[in-house]
Amino acid sequence: MQRRQFIRLTGGGVVLGATAGLSACDTSLPAEALQAWSPPADGPDVRHWLLAHAILAPHSHNLQSWRVDLSVPDQITLFIDLDRLLPETDPFSRQMMMSQGTFLELLDMAARHKGLRADIELFPEGAFGPKTLDGRPTARVRLAPDASIQSEPLFQQIFLRRTNREAYEDRPPQAVALTSIEKSVEPHPIRVGFVGTDQPGLLRRHRAIAMDAWRIEMETSRTILESYKVLRIGPKEIAQHRDGIAVNAPLLRAIDALGLFDRTVAPAPDSMAVTSQVKDFNAKLATTPAFFFMVTEGNDRATQVTAGRAYARAQLVATAHGLSMHPLQQALQEYPEQAEPYADIHRLLEAPSPRFTVQMWSRLGYAPAVGHAPRRRLDAFILPGRG
Repeated sequence: MQRRQFIRLTGGGVVLGATAGLSACDTSLPAEALQAWSPPADGPDVRHWLLAHAILAPHSHNLQSWRVDLSVPDQITLFIDLDRLLPETDPFSRQMMMSQGTFLELLDMAARHKGLRADIELFPEGAFGPKTLDGRPTARVRLAPDASIQSEPLFQQIFLRRTNREAYEDRPPQAVALTSIEKSVEPHPIRVGFVGTDQPGLLRRHRAIAMDAWRIEMETSRTILESYKVLRIGPKEIAQHRDGIAVNAPLLRAIDALGLFDRTVAPAPDSMAVTSQVKDFNAKLATTPAFFFMVTEGNDRATQVTAGRAYARAQLVATAHGLSMHPLQQALQEYPEQAEPYADIHRLLEAPSPRFTVQMWSRLGYAPAVGHAPRRRLDAFILPGRG
């Protein structure tokens, strides 16, 4: 997920923090990068209005890897953008498939708000294999007016939703909120659960696994560099790309402008750049009051998409209750260095792999408000000549 960049000046040199906790939700981001977060006006093609809501869905690294074909009336065909993947941290594209699911869930909510039934057919030309993706569609959505369709109450939370990676308050979520989150996922065959301050020993074990997995990602050069590739520094880059990891901090902008930040070189594992970030994020984990998790039986592509839909619902319910969620995907990632944390969290959640998969594991709690993440223009998601 996205990380926050920190900078330290020592001995006349520049030490750049590895990307721990880098936020794509800086309130000082340029206005044009946040235009998508203003509710859209009605237009001649209702699909544009629906898509304006769907593109606000959460997505790993804020890559927004959605492409749509609108060439058939009353139909939206969704594709994954194969140029927007995470081959190092998400080698089998499980997170990418979940992000396709978050999009479909918000699209469905928007359709319901307009009195439309969205018939979603997953993988109409066949599902992807377990390791790689290709150019076939993820889903075909057929829209039709339906007087029996009722608006989804969670629709009202779409423009309020954020992913908050900052420090959380040291107080547990209210029981009514946890019950509501659990109920929101009931339409999907997914086991959900929570760990909080009423289980102090278990909570410490969750925190320890998260800390270990975070350290591993910070110390693995290629995974840090994958984040660097989508780092957007300063108003010009943020406005140009409107995606990825956006940072508008004046000091980093100045250092980058002087050519002192080489985004092609990872810091050494024992450098202050890494150790300071591990320490900073460990402090956030140490006060995290609760964790939320989702477990599925099986891990095929349809299950991954369904898990994304379920997470979108859970986060919107959390938003309605004033709670923040921050996915901790590091221990769920399937590159070799994470094998031990991966096994540890699956064992802790009684989800023995490969029969079961922990699809989502996130921090949960109350936190000060943060700004929205950048989003690209709507037309950037529509395949050329198919709008």
